[in-house]
Amino acid sequence: MSVISKLLERLVSKQLLKYLKDNDLLPDLQSAYRGHHSTETAVLKVLSDILSALDTGNIAMLTLLSLSAAFDSVDHNTLLQRLRKSYGLGGKVIDWFTSYLGNRKQQVCTTTSSLVPSAVLFGVPRGSVLGPILFLLYTADLLQLVKRHHLTPHAYADDTQIYGHCQPSDAGSLIQQVSVCIDEVLAWMKQTGCS
Repeated sequence: MSVISKLLERLVSKQLLKYLKDNDLLPDLQSAYRGHHSTETAVLKVLSDILSALDTGNIAMLTLLSLSAAFDSVDHNTLLQRLRKSYGLGGKVIDWFTSYLGNRKQQVCTTTSSLVPSAVLFGVPRGSVLGPILFLLYTADLLQLVKRHHLTPHAYADDTQIYGHCQPSDAGSLIQQVSVCIDEVLAWMKQTGCS
């Protein structure tokens, strides 16, 4: 991407993150693409929660999910809808994001031929400043889905940890709880195009 484009994205990114922080709209259990939320904070949070559960005599179960080609699977229409409904963006802001995501083309070229350019309907621009933040907002509902199962999620980029704990005698119930949650996560991924 051009230097001018990256500078513009940095300005938009700063404004967007400030708006999200000021309105407490950033997912609290997502450790990526913002200050003081690194891989270290993600690992420390998950490890601390699990060790605390073990210290009380409970057992813990941890499931690790990684989305394949995650940044390429973002559906532009779904993302724009979420930016409107979940984050309250509208007017010229949505118009700008629509323009930013739309009208992109891709083309396969070889030394002897090239295919006709085709529209890019999915994914965030590679190497962009905004792409990772938009992906974070796109997948924020996943964290709420996990919480509804009384489990704890923690996300970092396109990886999500789902964990819970219980007394050893309730291990079967915890396994069932996690299994049902994973089934719903899979259905959510299919619905949003993340699978």
